[in-house]
Amino acid sequence: MRRTVTTALFLAWPVSVWAADVPISSRVDAVTVFPQGAEVSRVAKVNLEKGMHTVVLSDVPADALPGSIRVEGLATGKLEIGSVDSRRLMVPSTDVAVAASERRRIEDEIEILRDQRGTAEAQFQAAETQKLLINNLSQLPTRPAPAQGAERVEDWSQVLTTIATGSLEAQRNATDAQVKMRTLDRQIADLEKKLAALSPAEQQRTEVRVHVEALAPLDADLVVRYQVPGASWSALYDARLQTGDKTNAPSLSMIRRAEIRQNSGETWDNAALTLSTTRPNASASIPELNSITVDFEAPPVPRPMAGAPAPATAPMKRMAVPDVAMDGDQMVMAEAAPPEPVVVEAKQADALVSPFQAVFAVPGRSGVPNTGEAKRVQLLTETIEPQLSIKTVPREDTNAYLYATIVLPAGTPMLAGPVSLFRDGTFVGTHALPLVSPGEKHELGFGADDLIRVKHALIEEKRGETGLISTSRTDVRLFKISVKNLHERAMKVTVLDQMPVSNNADIKVEATGGTTPTATNVEDKRGVVAWDLKVDPDDEEVVDFGYRVVWPSAKTITYR
Repeated sequence: MRRTVTTALFLAWPVSVWAADVPISSRVDAVTVFPQGAEVSRVAKVNLEKGMHTVVLSDVPADALPGSIRVEGLATGKLEIGSVDSRRLMVPSTDVAVAASERRRIEDEIEILRDQRGTAEAQFQAAETQKLLINNLSQLPTRPAPAQGAERVEDWSQVLTTIATGSLEAQRNATDAQVKMRTLDRQIADLEKKLAALSPAEQQRTEVRVHVEALAPLDADLVVRYQVPGASWSALYDARLQTGDKTNAPSLSMIRRAEIRQNSGETWDNAALTLSTTRPNASASIPELNSITVDFEAPPVPRPMAGAPAPATAPMKRMAVPDVAMDGDQMVMAEAAPPEPVVVEAKQADALVSPFQAVFAVPGRSGVPNTGEAKRVQLLTETIEPQLSIKTVPREDTNAYLYATIVLPAGTPMLAGPVSLFRDGTFVGTHALPLVSPGEKHELGFGADDLIRVKHALIEEKRGETGLISTSRTDVRLFKISVKNLHERAMKVTVLDQMPVSNNADIKVEATGGTTPTATNVEDKRGVVAWDLKVDPDDEEVVDFGYRVVWPSAKTITYR
């Protein structure tokens, strides 16, 4: 039976004196990634005898936040954790024993190759000596003639044959030896490079020392949890709209994805990934407000009159009055010394969703490299029934644009992120999605709708004067907007336009035209008006819209 490892606090525990160090290695088992930062869980197995021990882990990354390190686990007997210490130190980047074994193997191979090169070099020297002897043999015809009465005994045919075959064989042996030496030199150089790469490189890591007491011999599975800042995940989406027809309702598939990045100093291999929407680095409480007071400005201190004698210099006690500063020829009372500055809690992002907590478990086990490169995973797919509508601003653009209004179903919110928009399988653009909470409405634009034809025309434009005694000038404009629906079903169309807004009481703006706007000051923008129309198939709706501006004739107006 495995027992939960308990944590106890030993106030007087001279661990460094009598507790034996037990070095162990661990591996990344699970990671919870937050929008900023991550919590990593490492697992390690350890066998302990009865007594006090210090379990040492040296494979925790240097960027691990010391205050976040926690140790727990399960054991086959009673095991108590006294304290957990951590420090940064330099450790070899590779396994020392493995590196030493590999180094010895390469050194032995280099030694063998050097012996072979020595043999090849001796063969080359022998071939060169043979060539020298053959060259001496070729000098026989140049020797002095024998004494009177003596005769030469050389068989010149045999001598020439020996010179030819011997020279060829010596040159071949020398060439073979040179080729072999060159090949061996290259092999030795490659091995020496590998040997240099095995030199003991070091990297900074966090050493975690866990002081434990085992009440009996046992095996334990320890879990070390810590947070690292160099990780993040962000949301991105695919919005796939099927517009339907007069018999099939439209549908929208919202595919949620996540983009994970990390550069925490360790590689996450074969780990269980969990994505959380919580932000542990964000503020946990509201900022503090201090009092703001309002008072009359203190009267300025009168300066001495010109030509008045300066007062005699005499030691004076420093009075508790505000400092003064010169501003040109005026003395201005300086403000009282400000209070001690208070650290302002930085807001992490606009999409701080403290009321919500969503956790996405990535299926299976995954790996995220320690390079900052993005890893994308799919989280879930939701099917939403949208409300389709058309919006157009014919004053600026006579195109009509298709919009899908969605209501996020109950569940998890959609975090802010980019959305790739697809209409009937065709990519039409992107959209920046804000934070959307369950039950909240949001509109997505899916590009121009060519089956809605919009026209905008200026019907009347007149400028003139009115009145006999007090004349005024007028500017009258009248527009006609037509919307034709070529779809097989009725469409809701919103036409947006604008009329001038007066910034002066002497300038009067009056709406004219026969079609009353459905809404004015749309989205709290002064002068923006809208007409909500329902256009039947193959039908056309017309909006008559205009305005009349009146102002005193003695003045000139401008439109901005």
